[in-house]
Amino acid sequence: MPYFERVKDRFSGPFSPTLITERQKAGWQLVSIEWRRELPESETPHEPEHAEEIPYGLRLSDDCLRLEIDPYENSVLIQMMDLLSQDFSYSQIVSDLNEKGLRTRTNSPWDRVSLHKMMPRLIEVGPRLFAGDKRKRSLSR
Repeated sequence: MPYFERVKDRFSGPFSPTLITERQKAGWQLVSIEWRRELPESETPHEPEHAEEIPYGLRLSDDCLRLEIDPYENSVLIQMMDLLSQDFSYSQIVSDLNEKGLRTRTNSPWDRVSLHKMMPRLIEVGPRLFAGDKRKRSLSR
């Protein structure tokens, strides 16, 4: 897999087209242009087009090209799944997570609402979390 080096140029004055020519001669390829302006008071800011939250249990890789498993958040998901599979109540699960010092992505303690909001994510990743897991065999006996 090829490795790509990236450089971000910041401009404080007018843009010079000769910079593009110089970079291209050096083997660089233009991949993005970002624009900004001061927003007039009469306009309200709009949300970016792709402002999706990264799913819990994943993080952006170092090369910023893909998502990878976040070990800490993944361990929290496993804890949740373990307790849910043992038929613990939301209150008991929240209590257990907080007693172990586990926190939400925003570094706040877990509560029943934050746990409830994790249910779709747990349903999504549940099969992967327990695939090939030895605990799966012991639970089915």
